[in-house]
Amino acid sequence: MSAQRTISPHGRDPHIQPTAQPGEVRQPDQDYFNALQNEVNDKGFLVASTEDLFQWARTGSLWWMTFGLACCAIEMMAVGAAHHDIDRFGAGAFRATPRQADLMIVAGTVNFKMGERVKRLYDQMASPKYVIAMGACATGGGPYYKYGYTVMKGVDRTIPVDVYIAGCPPRPEALLEGLMKLQEKIRNSSVIRKPARTA
Repeated sequence: MSAQRTISPHGRDPHIQPTAQPGEVRQPDQDYFNALQNEVNDKGFLVASTEDLFQWARTGSLWWMTFGLACCAIEMMAVGAAHHDIDRFGAGAFRATPRQADLMIVAGTVNFKMGERVKRLYDQMASPKYVIAMGACATGGGPYYKYGYTVMKGVDRTIPVDVYIAGCPPRPEALLEGLMKLQEKIRNSSVIRKPARTA
């Protein structure tokens, strides 16, 4: 008789170890989907909470706003091309307006004048909204902060950032890894709020 494996509340099998090696590009959350497939094969159906279904839908439908400010934007555009294919992760819909986007990827140098525009666009995005700071300039000012009085020391001075991606410029694989980290953060967050107690 084989031992039963339990799936954690977040849908992950705690016994499965990540199989990707450093520098290797892997399919998005392959371990998560393998655990789900094993459960469906074992029982013939899948039982999930509404919370898990909402989180699954949110992680697979991230629409991001095109917001390239400098050289990191070239790497961001490369992620949308066929070689890296960000559509595999459910985040391939580039949006040109903040009202249709729920993810802002800030790629490049942010100066103080542009910081006001970043904040305005962030405020126009629908909630829940997420921000990825891509590259050394967006995360901490980069090489221009020391000598440029107009450069902001990171976009997190104006808007909250969920994921930081290091590099100058970071490779497209680093942006894919950052997107997977954001999806994991969304999956582990709560969607449904419990009602407040009125005693």
